[in-house]
Formats: sequence, structure tokens, C-alpha cells
Amino acid sequence: MKAGASSEPALSIGPDGWLAGGSGDAANAAGIGNSAVSRILRRPSPNHDPRPGDEAPYLLVIHNISLPPGVFTGDAIIDFFQNRLDISSHPWFENIRDLRVSAHFLIRRDGTIVQFVPTVLRAWHAGVSSFEGRERCNDFSIGIELEGTDTLAYTDAQYERLAGLAAAIRTRHPIRAVRGHEHIAPGRKTDPGPSFDWDRFENTRGDHESTRHRHHAGRG
Repeated sequence: MKAGASSEPALSIGPDGWLAGGSGDAANAAGIGNSAVSRILRRPSPNHDPRPGDEAPYLLVIHNISLPPGVFTGDAIIDFFQNRLDISSHPWFENIRDLRVSAHFLIRRDGTIVQFVPTVLRAWHAGVSSFEGRERCNDFSIGIELEGTDTLAYTDAQYERLAGLAAAIRTRHPIRAVRGHEHIAPGRKTDPGPSFDWDRFENTRGDHESTRHRHHAGRG
């Protein structure tokens, strides 16, 4: 087996934009069972709408998130993206009381993938943003959140699952570039931050040739 290859079932995205992982899709969708595919959860978020003109997404955006910051237990992120977060459960949550946002995917520290929005729809993840002179990146992008912070190393499981997820997205959509949130919203956002190893992500598998981020700090 070559370096970076995985023994887990290959991930795929169906015509409806939902992620699957080989066999066991019924257990997969419900988030049950012991296999790798059961580590894909569907938790639909209302924070999405149609892409203008049903445009095919061509940009992949990598973010990070932890709620509250630096805490990696519980389901606060899921609750937040589903507009169910109990604001009274932590003082910091007052900062996000009125936000209505969601990425398409979240990859947790243990490698579990949670999908909130089908890739064929526009998730509200990028905010005010620009790529190659075009604003409103939500219109033409897919957003992946890594559970983490700008300064704490991401896990081996996250890199492995990110590589598989990115490959599945490339197969389904004409992705031609990958950027961090910091690159499309410089000065406003800093994620995924210096803790994200771009070289490791790009070299994990041999199928990222057309999605290399070609990083230019502070530029879209």
C-alpha cells in the first residue's frame, strides 16, 4: 500500500450532494455501527440556499472551529450549525448569539465527518470574501471545517479524512483550487492558521494536482 493510502472505503458524493462511504449507507446516514462509514454523520442545517444559477462549485475552502474556543468535546458545533445552540451554556456563546452559519462539512478530532449541507447547495460559511477578484465565495465554494484552532496541530485522523473528502469532492465537482478562510477573507479571518500543514495535505494522496492552493499570503 502506498504512503497515504487508506484501507477505509472510498468516500463518494452522490448526485444529491450528500456524502457516502462505500457500503453501509443506511447506518452511515444514521450515524450508527462500528465501521469506518459510520463515522460519517448527516446533521442537516437550515443555513443554506440554492447556488445562483445552480453554478457548480470550483473552490474548496478550509476553516477551523471549536466551541467554545479550544474545547473539543460535546456537540456545540453541530448545535450551532443547526441553530440549536444553548447560548446560556457558556458565557462565550453570547458572541455568536445572532449568527446563522454553516459549512458543508465538519471533520472532528477523531476523524468523524459531519455533513450539514449538500454540496450542490450554497452553505453560509465564507461570509465577506473574495477569490480571484470575485466576491461572495459562498456562491461557488464548498466549505470544510476542521475541529481545531489556529495554533494547535490538527490530528492524523483529520488529515487522512480531509484527503479522502477532498478527493470525493473533486470527483463530484470541478474543484480547481483550495484556499484557507484566511486567504479569501484576509484581515478578517485567520483560519485554518499556521497550525495547518498545507504541504502535508497536498502530499497525503496523489490526487490533488488540480487543487493545490498555490498559497499567496493575504491574497485570494
